[in-house]
Amino acid sequence: MIFAAGFGTRMGDLTKTTPKPMIPVAGKPLIDHALDYVTGAGIDRVVVNTHYLANQLQDHLRPKGVLISHEADEILDSGGGLKAALPLLETAIPFTLNPDVLWLGPNPLDLLRQQWDPDRMDALLLCTPLERCHGRQGGGDFAQGHAGRITRPGDLVYGGAQIIRTDMVRDWPEPVFSLNQVWNRMSDAGRLHLAVYPGEWCDIGTPDGIPLAETLLEQPRV
Repeated sequence: MIFAAGFGTRMGDLTKTTPKPMIPVAGKPLIDHALDYVTGAGIDRVVVNTHYLANQLQDHLRPKGVLISHEADEILDSGGGLKAALPLLETAIPFTLNPDVLWLGPNPLDLLRQQWDPDRMDALLLCTPLERCHGRQGGGDFAQGHAGRITRPGDLVYGGAQIIRTDMVRDWPEPVFSLNQVWNRMSDAGRLHLAVYPGEWCDIGTPDGIPLAETLLEQPRV
């Protein structure tokens, strides 16, 4: 699932008439960069949630075979959005992905698949050390504790890619909620884990992130 329902307020005037996932970076919309990771990982069922300026996203995505989970009345936040999309996903353990970032290195979804252990994990979050993050405003989110379990705070930045077991999401009592609330419960049970991304990561949540990302994309990768 790709989260694309937000207003993109940090983008300022750029999102007055364009939803953030449709903002071009290096010649193509952010949402298409996210779809490249998905198709590159061999995933053929993709759901995108929409709300703000939804018609633009829907018109762009439907010809690509992407399924739409439209949040018509209100934005349901990350947890509520995932919960609403579960019937379309047809899996209890999906990947989720944010479209306003770039991963500069291995495919993030491949790495998550390789390190996923359902016997130990309810969620596996892909994080990057602060020194390899570009465009990040603020500090880190997590640290890696015993056996890869997540602790807070730390100097690892959650980059917007994960695998998550959705039993708790499905049974959450409210329709609008954040996945942070779900993560907290998983952490209390010792089943919230992270993987460290070996490449670089770029946040494209503000206008300054666009030229930064384009410059990084032009640089050769070892």
